[in-house]
This record gives sequence, structure tokens and C-alpha cells, in this order.
Amino acid sequence: MQNAQFALDRFDNAILSVLAEDGRISITDLAKRIGLSKSPTQARLRRLEENGVILGYRAMLDPIRLGLDHVAFVEVRLNDTREKALREFNAAVAKVPEIEQAHMIASHFDYLLKVRTRDMSAYRRFLGETISSLPHVSNTSTYVAMEAVKETMLADGT
Repeated sequence: MQNAQFALDRFDNAILSVLAEDGRISITDLAKRIGLSKSPTQARLRRLEENGVILGYRAMLDPIRLGLDHVAFVEVRLNDTREKALREFNAAVAKVPEIEQAHMIASHFDYLLKVRTRDMSAYRRFLGETISSLPHVSNTSTYVAMEAVKETMLADGT
């Protein structure tokens, strides 16, 4: 059911919107915010979790306070795009913590990676030692972000 869309009603969307803002809210407060009693709210939340709509809960960290304020977007071209090569590349990327996001792209390149490091020199080492050694990488192009203007995930998908 991972790729199947799950039907959401207005209460489900309300739950997701509230949780997107505050994942630590109590069930009692969540129920008040969406206009349901505690038991149906809890049942809906459990259903959203069991059906994979809610994948988990985590702390949102401030990368700048952690000294990770260098963001680069990397276009990656592969020398082999057969299914086996794509699986190998995907598996290798999944193991690299500096790669925050990886998207297969329908374009003149194959993947777009969002990479976060301490600074430009750390990124340069990472590019030379890690990205270039990923399976089937033929070449890369880097775009350095100067400022994050917006980074959000909307619960209602708009």
C-alpha cells in the first residue's frame, strides 16, 4: 500500500495539518483542535499510522545550529540506467547521511541530490570521495544554495 493513495476526509486532513505543526501534541489537545472527542481522534490517528499515511515522528533539527549550513543540489548522470544499476545507485545513496534527498529526474540528468555539509571544503571532499564513488556515476554538476527561502511539507498536499 506504499504507493496507493489513501482516502482522507476533513478530520483526517485536520489531524495531519495539526501534527505537521506540532507532532508532540497530546491526543486530548488534538481532539479539541479538530472538533472530535478523544476516542475517535485516537482511532483515526491509529488508522493513519497503520495505513502508512503517517510514516513516523521525529524531531526537526536546526542544521545551522548544528554547523551544517552548506546546502548543495547535485545533478548526477549515470553511465548505466538499466534497472539493476538504478537499484544499486539507490541503495548506495540511502546509506549516505549527508544526502538529505535524492530524486530520480526525467531530464538530461538522472538524479537530483540535496546534500548538506559543514562548508564548501567539506562539500568538495564529499563530492570527490563519496558522490563520485557511488555506483555508476559518470558525472555531476553542483548548484550551491545561498539561502533557504521555504522548506515545508504540507499535510494536505497542496
